[in-house]
Amino acid sequence: MKVSRRKFFTLAGASAAGVTMLSPLEAFYARAARGQGSNGIGYGPLSAKLPVNANELANTVAGDLSREAILALPRGFNYRVLSITGQTMSDGTLVPAGHDGMAAFRGPRNTTILVRNHELSSSLPSTYNFPVSGSSRYSNAALGGTTTLQIGKNREVLKQFVSLAGTRVNCAGGPTPWRSWISSEETFSSTTSNGVTVNHGYNFEVVANINSGIVKPVPLTAMGRFSHEAIAVDPDRGYIYETEDRSDSCFYRFVPNREITAPGQLQTVGGTLYALKIKGSTGPVNTTNNPSQGGTPGLIKVGQTLNVEWVKIDNVDPVAEGKTGDIAAGQVAVRYQAQAKGAAIFYRGEGCWYGNEVIYFVSTQAGPSAPENLPSPPNSGRGNGQVWAYNPETEQLKLVVEAPANGALLDEPDNVTVTPFGDLFLCEDSSDDFQYIVGVNGEGELYQFAKNVLFSQVTNDPAKANFVGNEFAGACFSPDGQTFFVNIQTPGITFAIWGPWDRIRR
Repeated sequence: MKVSRRKFFTLAGASAAGVTMLSPLEAFYARAARGQGSNGIGYGPLSAKLPVNANELANTVAGDLSREAILALPRGFNYRVLSITGQTMSDGTLVPAGHDGMAAFRGPRNTTILVRNHELSSSLPSTYNFPVSGSSRYSNAALGGTTTLQIGKNREVLKQFVSLAGTRVNCAGGPTPWRSWISSEETFSSTTSNGVTVNHGYNFEVVANINSGIVKPVPLTAMGRFSHEAIAVDPDRGYIYETEDRSDSCFYRFVPNREITAPGQLQTVGGTLYALKIKGSTGPVNTTNNPSQGGTPGLIKVGQTLNVEWVKIDNVDPVAEGKTGDIAAGQVAVRYQAQAKGAAIFYRGEGCWYGNEVIYFVSTQAGPSAPENLPSPPNSGRGNGQVWAYNPETEQLKLVVEAPANGALLDEPDNVTVTPFGDLFLCEDSSDDFQYIVGVNGEGELYQFAKNVLFSQVTNDPAKANFVGNEFAGACFSPDGQTFFVNIQTPGITFAIWGPWDRIRR
């Protein structure tokens, strides 16, 4: 790490196994507030190393990687490259670009099933033209979608294929208790397919099945048309929570008309979409604490608990993102319908995760204006992020972490998972040259677990420079807890990482 490099950390979530994350998050904040060091040793220092299957990587879209260290890991840990953009898959198509959100499911005969997003739009550079191929497609003009991988007990790819095609900007989403992946389009746009306008901005469901092939692409319109980011399911109530990636976004709850028990039911049962409102407020509360984002400094304190209620969205499938107009005619965006009823405003909703009977979600650029991020004049820039915890039992919302302006805690939170041993693993996505997987232990200490070192020593090579310092995404663990899966978004690489997870972490 360069001495001048600011480190920021995404803090969110808990595992479906019920690991509590509130204590580490509050401990982390408390340590920083007291001026104490918050960096832990973790698994120890990182060293760059080759993947165990380096000899298979001589011919990739990024060049010869057979002698190229891609990750730096602690002593005793190893990794395998599973799937790289441009490789031929089992269905004869090429692995698409833009690896992003991902989840792991138990497969047949002790295998693991990964369902992986590809955050692609409707155009690609000619030098990196790897769209999601195949049919049936939602739109012939959209290049995104998902792929499904079956991983064997020796962490080798047994099968990989396209499982959703023709969608656009598939960023994140989330797993469901009924063994499916909800893939979310981070856009409000349209494409033209065979002369017909096709709207985007929906969720799509992909069953986690190694024999699914390409699923029928049915937009889950009842869950809303907006710039989706992530979802999390409360398995006790069956409610689905959704984040929205807009500078004036809302936080949503979708209530199905009946209990969902199997993939495909969301397409037909319908439901009602709501947005979160601070109880007792007379209008939309701006939660950013940032005046450049319309907020008030210090309005909401870290650790403060707010009572909430939910307002109904009248038209969940608008045709425009207007702020005013005829709601019935679809002229008003979902978030503006919500805010007209007093729904709270969050600055760019990102990661969302269920655990410990709480829904955690991230507001990625909220909080006090960071000096490093400021345009002129001062105090006019974005913040380094917030983490919120919503308790569906008590109907209460708490600001768990807010990064201070100096950037000591947080910068633009993104994908996150919880380890089987209770620590958070966070996918870093900053503007710096190096990206890390960062751990947060039970004492609130932070440690670096993995580093993207692909072509980190490259100079004066424009082709390779395109692949330096790209973000981690899609972090998740295998059902048995022994393998950590994660992506580098560009050039698009999926990894399996394993090692002495039971080693004492300090």
